Amino acid sequence: MSKILVTGGCGFIGSHTIVDLIENGFEVISVDNNSNSTTDVLSGIEQITGKSITNYNYDLKDFAQTESLFINHPDIVGIIHFAAFKAVGESVAKPNEYFENNLFSLINLLKCVKQYNVPYFVFSSSCTVYGNPDHIPVTEFTPTKPAESPYGATKQMGERIIQDFTFTENAHAILLRYFNPVGSHPTTIIGELPLGKPLNLVPVITQTAIGKLPEMQVFGSDYPTRDGSCIRDYIHVCDIAHAHTLALQYLINNKQKSKCDIFNLGSGNGVTVFEAINTFEAISGVKLNYKVSPRRAGDVISIYANNELAVKELGWEIKYDITEMMRTAWNWELKLAEKK
Repeated sequence: MSKILVTGGCGFIGSHTIVDLIENGFEVISVDNNSNSTTDVLSGIEQITGKSITNYNYDLKDFAQTESLFINHPDIVGIIHFAAFKAVGESVAKPNEYFENNLFSLINLLKCVKQYNVPYFVFSSSCTVYGNPDHIPVTEFTPTKPAESPYGATKQMGERIIQDFTFTENAHAILLRYFNPVGSHPTTIIGELPLGKPLNLVPVITQTAIGKLPEMQVFGSDYPTRDGSCIRDYIHVCDIAHAHTLALQYLINNKQKSKCDIFNLGSGNGVTVFEAINTFEAISGVKLNYKVSPRRAGDVISIYANNELAVKELGWEIKYDITEMMRTAWNWELKLAEKK
């Protein structure tokens, strides 16, 4: 079995990807300092897969800790790099923390890729690299525009760092540009578990519906969209997770077209905030308590993906629509409530 290092393996997408990797024959180790996650998810991964996962509670900004992973596991053949701060609004308020965390950790990992001859690297990028695009849906060839947030800027810089690194080094990379991952594993054994107040739309919706939050805010109803709210491309976390397995297999099977290939991971459908709320209310039977607030700094108006390249090259198939995304997210929230 090929051994894969998953950084941020206790996080939302990382944990679901570990499950998918194991189900497709990979051996996995995780590194996560649990600044935005807990190790509780590891028991859930084991419950689903029957495999126990070792997580190293290391800070990737510390090179000595990062290097020790490769010293202790010289057989690592691939890295999937999720570990990063990821909240758009928070990044506007704390830009230095985002630049330091997201870029230093990446640079330390790439130093180890070079020193320990790790051939394959998959990077968790984001649709925020497109900024406010002139045309949608965006393809991988859509020109990037200035990022609307420090978070988006760290993803633009991260992509450039990896592209320049692979140009000169003996390593191949894939940049996966996520749109908006949502939902939970269909078993409801693992799902999205934000620490503190959630910042992404779907957990805000489910936590408002269950009563954890008294109300939710819709940031802006005066955008030039069909109902005045922002448009996003929501994609189920299990579909996102499987794309990482496919990306590794693509690299291992030497199918890449360049030293650093890029793929959009989105459903290809734009959904407004109000449409997302309406879909949730329809599947749950719960009327959400929300109010419209002013626009939020860092938010783009409208973005969704053209995903044809990932479908064609990676053999990626999307299994969940927006209704199922909301259904699994709500089932997860209900499961959490049962545990209390």
